[in-house]
Amino acid sequence: MSKIAVMGDYDSVYGFGALGLDIYRVTDAEEGAALLKKLAEGEYGVVYMTEQLGELLKKERAKYEDRITPAIILIPGVSGNTGEGVQRVKGSVEQAVGSDILFGDMK
Repeated sequence: MSKIAVMGDYDSVYGFGALGLDIYRVTDAEEGAALLKKLAEGEYGVVYMTEQLGELLKKERAKYEDRITPAIILIPGVSGNTGEGVQRVKGSVEQAVGSDILFGDMK
């Protein structure tokens, strides 16, 4: 069974520990890149990452886009939301369904 990790600043990720997810406090891009590589090569099937950290690790995340695991999912953090996480989900849904069923005009 694959594990689930959550990466980001402590205030954004500590609550996920109560859900049984493995939390990893990351303070800079270099530390984050090394950790992402370790998690991706390990038993992790899903890695949640704050959008702020995801912005710092764009290059590293790109290495895993064509792989099935780990699925890297951006989540908003306490220090702000870039909107990239929502846009990625929207794009995935549009690709799967063929239209924008989440945010399209509903009249």
